[in-house]
Amino acid sequence: MAIAEKTEYRLENLTCASCAMKFENNVKSLSSIKDAQVNFGASKLSFQGSATVEDLEAAGAFDGIKVIPLQNKRIEPQIPFFKRKENSITLFSLLFLIIGSIVSFRYAETHPAAIVLFAVSIVIGGAGIFKTGIKNLVRFEFDMKTLMTIAIIGAAIIGEWREGAVVVFLFAVSEALEAYSMNKARQSIRQLMDIAPPTAFVKRGEELVELPTEDLVIGDVLIVKPGQKIAMDGAVLTGYSTVNQAAITGESVPVIKQSGDEVFAGTLNEEGVLEVTVTKLIGDTTIAKIIHLVEDAQAEKAPSQKFVDKFAKYYTPVIIGIAMLVAIVPPLLGGDWSTWIYQGLAVLVVGCPCALVISTPIAIVTAIGNGARQGVLIKGGIYLEEAGRLNAIAFDKTGTLTKGYPEVTDFIVYGEVEKEQLLSAIAAVESMSQHPLAKAVTTYAHQNGAEKRSVSNFQSVTGKGAYAEVDGITLSIGSLDWAHELSSLPKEASQQGAALQHEGKTVMAIVTGTEFKALLAVADPIREESRSVLRELNEIGIRHTVMLTGDHQATAEAIAKDLNVTDVRAGLMPEDKLIAIKELSDKFGRVAMVGDGINDAPALAAASVGIAMGGAGTDAALETADIALMADDLQKLPYTIRLSRKTLRIIKENIMFALGLKIVALLLIIPGWLTLWIAIFADMGATLLVVLNSLRLLRVHK
Repeated sequence: MAIAEKTEYRLENLTCASCAMKFENNVKSLSSIKDAQVNFGASKLSFQGSATVEDLEAAGAFDGIKVIPLQNKRIEPQIPFFKRKENSITLFSLLFLIIGSIVSFRYAETHPAAIVLFAVSIVIGGAGIFKTGIKNLVRFEFDMKTLMTIAIIGAAIIGEWREGAVVVFLFAVSEALEAYSMNKARQSIRQLMDIAPPTAFVKRGEELVELPTEDLVIGDVLIVKPGQKIAMDGAVLTGYSTVNQAAITGESVPVIKQSGDEVFAGTLNEEGVLEVTVTKLIGDTTIAKIIHLVEDAQAEKAPSQKFVDKFAKYYTPVIIGIAMLVAIVPPLLGGDWSTWIYQGLAVLVVGCPCALVISTPIAIVTAIGNGARQGVLIKGGIYLEEAGRLNAIAFDKTGTLTKGYPEVTDFIVYGEVEKEQLLSAIAAVESMSQHPLAKAVTTYAHQNGAEKRSVSNFQSVTGKGAYAEVDGITLSIGSLDWAHELSSLPKEASQQGAALQHEGKTVMAIVTGTEFKALLAVADPIREESRSVLRELNEIGIRHTVMLTGDHQATAEAIAKDLNVTDVRAGLMPEDKLIAIKELSDKFGRVAMVGDGINDAPALAAASVGIAMGGAGTDAALETADIALMADDLQKLPYTIRLSRKTLRIIKENIMFALGLKIVALLLIIPGWLTLWIAIFADMGATLLVVLNSLRLLRVHK
């Protein structure tokens, strides 16, 4: 069965989380739509089926929602807070409220002039609320604006004009603050969108032309001057420069780029001129994929958000029921109708689910956006929450805890030997070899000033090593056993060689003619940050760390001991790693797997949270993992867990604030102290607390 194609649009004027839920339901109710989802965090609509922009905007007419095709580039004007239309209306409403209050204190609240001023304040500040609320009331749809409309009309009927005006003003302030906070939380996506320049200088024949990035094709050559941003993903054709990749990977230190190196759209060229061959179209660049994944991640509902949505569904009808009981039952038992209707209206106001509905999404949006800015791509609220509940973390060894390529770690000479001369001769022989470790030896030699030497009669000996003539002298490089056959090794050298092998290193002996000269040890070195990261993980409560590797047991145990890893499993194939993850999950519950996203794919998929190293430019890592560390930087792992834990804590606090303040306000009914302005303060106060508490996540850094 063919899967229906998904259509996506950007949304403007999406002001609140409950409005997003209502708009989503309205779109779903269209006969031509099979399924729809509104992403409140990213202000996006996606649906399966067919619908015109006019149909979609009609579904969002209750809140003035505008629907814009994704491909349309828009420059959103940065309107200052006090110049926004809704904020200006709020200020005018406040002005008439103040004047009305002055008149009412001078004369009486029932004075015609005071009533007119309060009524003007209510109409100015609440016109939008009433328009939506009355429509909802006719359709028996009960949301925040419906409850507010009933409460304000009721307040006017029983003569509480001043309280009605206060409620309208405070509700308008609450909505303005909610819109402002969501805009603040969404800035992370806007910043990502603004990273890549809209145009680029391209070589076309002998000419240099400036073209929009949408017009660039694979194979175009970009000219990127110092101080300019690279417009598209590509490979350096010519030039040498440092490039600041912080926008993509979160790396603070610029990276050297030269011919053949990969570069990313949105990164900043710092020093030299680069010619870059375009390798990806605008929709396929790393930054485009990151934006898409971040937006999708913000749309994914976390377990706590699903709970809140389900709770809110039953919460509003219950509040309406309580309000009716408060307004009707006491008067039937002899109470004053005016007093208890007023109390019932206050219950409606205090029961607005605004703070509850926004409590989880604003925290999720803020955390995922902050992570993206720090070079950590979290692919959904569920993974954000799971990362905060981890009990154990399993690491692939090669390329994760270690650098992933061999390096010379030890060069020990014996007797009277010219170290530099010997190193030059070793480099000359290894330059002829195809052995995987040969490059590590030649790189080390050149880094230590080795000179170029002439080589002849090179010969590789299977299972032993290689030899050649350097300046007429035969130099042999190979295993310790082979060296024993060619020469007599000093006892000290044999012991030293055995000790190096016990550390998990590959040891090579160097013999010139029949005389033993030196030992070379090569290993895949431990990353500099691995020790500090594992120590930090232990400090934040991850007590069980496991190393999973295909290497032999001795090498694995030596590295595990050096790093203080609590468990090691060696000699594993990819399918064995999958079994190990399942065993660890049975034993410890929630387990993360950290790997490279390619050969570790089965284990990454089976773990509670799969974390891929080096997501930048690696499609496999971005697609396979739940979380991608874009800069191949293990130090981002403790940051990710701290961010997740803080998000979990803030979500719980938000739900407590949202419900706690309302419960306290509702309890004021018992002594008859609940007023409309206390009710709206409880609602606004809860919303404000939730918003400000969530924005604390912007301050979580590496």
